[in-house]
Amino acid sequence: MGEPQQPELHRSGLSAVDPDSAAYWNGNAAHRQLALDAARKSMVLLRNASHTLPLPPAMLGAIAVIGADASEARLGGYSSAGNHVVSILNGIRQKVGGAKVSYVGGPGRLASDYVLVPGEQLSAMDSGRSVRGLRGEYFDNPTFTGAPRLVRIDSQIAFGWTLNAPGRGIPFDWYSVRWTGTLSVPVGGIHHLGVEGNDGYRLSVDGKVIVDDWEKRGYSTHLADVHLAPGSTHAIALEYFETTGNARVKLAWDAGVNDSWRASIDSAVAAARASDVAVVVAGIEEGEFRDRAKLGLPGHQEELIDRVAATGKPTIVVLVGGSAITMPWLERVGAVIDAWYPGEAGGEAVADVLFGDANPSGRLPITFPVSEGQLPLVYNHKPTGRGDDYVDLTGQPLFPFGYGLSYTTFDYTDLSIEPRVIEPGATATVHCRVKNTGTRAGDEVVQLYLRELVSSVARPVIQLEGFRRVHLEPGEEREISFPVGREQLKLLDANMHWIVESGTYRLLIGGSSKDIRLRGDLIVQ
Repeated sequence: MGEPQQPELHRSGLSAVDPDSAAYWNGNAAHRQLALDAARKSMVLLRNASHTLPLPPAMLGAIAVIGADASEARLGGYSSAGNHVVSILNGIRQKVGGAKVSYVGGPGRLASDYVLVPGEQLSAMDSGRSVRGLRGEYFDNPTFTGAPRLVRIDSQIAFGWTLNAPGRGIPFDWYSVRWTGTLSVPVGGIHHLGVEGNDGYRLSVDGKVIVDDWEKRGYSTHLADVHLAPGSTHAIALEYFETTGNARVKLAWDAGVNDSWRASIDSAVAAARASDVAVVVAGIEEGEFRDRAKLGLPGHQEELIDRVAATGKPTIVVLVGGSAITMPWLERVGAVIDAWYPGEAGGEAVADVLFGDANPSGRLPITFPVSEGQLPLVYNHKPTGRGDDYVDLTGQPLFPFGYGLSYTTFDYTDLSIEPRVIEPGATATVHCRVKNTGTRAGDEVVQLYLRELVSSVARPVIQLEGFRRVHLEPGEEREISFPVGREQLKLLDANMHWIVESGTYRLLIGGSSKDIRLRGDLIVQ
């Protein structure tokens, strides 16, 4: 069968999407190729110690692919399931043959020492009959004064009233709640029971207070030691009050929580030992109302990486996610690729980069910190007059803005600025030559930064003003040029007017905001 013909579009005014046209373009070969090209070009090689990558397929007998993100093929927030999505695991299998690849899911991205008490373990009386959940009495004051304004059955205690009130007639920032009912203990019993949320709250079992965090202070999780026998039932009461809004309260226990993650890491280590190389695919959790307080890999993934790397087998980490990640394990692995959310053809693209069929050329559009304590950390900050360092840490990033490695090397030479002196409304051109000095073809992303040496208002210490992606064969050299005029030089003055000031502007060209290879001055009269 040949390529399907593109159907004619209906042009009779405004109408819904033509289904034939949609079917033609969804998964269209040209679009698939675009997705693959985009994924290849977006990959950022962050580390490549001792030329761990690219992997030589002919020399590999067995490959261990480890991590839930290797098989899940996530496309990122607000994305649909996609069309014919290729996971990283399947991309590697297609590249080298499935018989050479062993897969272990590992411990996943999330881990917790407790879980929410499920609604089926809670019961309350409602109109003379037992129903699932707890009876909630909601008061329009924080002291349980008077009659409750609202009474209802809540099937589970897992609330986050961030921007609204618990119910009609209740102020969002001035209320109290009392939940009462019966707790049924599952097989295995309960050893820890408590509350996760922002205080104050108080939890009682059979009339005895086991958690008392009634003073307003902040967020905490308090799980009390209890010994509740399997199959037993107990009267339970949870009281909560709020006086500023942004409430969070969850009833939690340790039922169903186990150490299976340890066994999953042991399985991953065994797979790595039995292989010639290990590819650990690790990811982060983010999205709508899923901001990250910690920038490390969530769950037990960092321990997974450490344990796999400790086998001594070459270990490559592929990161999946859309934001910065701290990496205390960095020096213990051979290579790191940031794949972001690589899209429908992402698995093919990752495999192409791993095995050298594509030379990574992506560059970081953000700064990666060593630790959360360095934040905010941006390359284009204003001058502060203070040192960058801390008592216990540098002020420098883990990876700077614009950073990315390649399987080849590039030299920058012959900077020229023509003319070197211009009027405020004129344009100069900065030239340089870039040469591929390695043995592989590759793309270099040549970056132009600017700094005004003296200005009337504070300006960034360095600012990206242009970049060029250039493909070069081994030994090939090419001239790169950037215009520098009003758009690059202008600033908002003290009166909030766009102007170009007279003075000296330093032009810097390199491979990242830290890797500056050439520099020269442009004078505006």
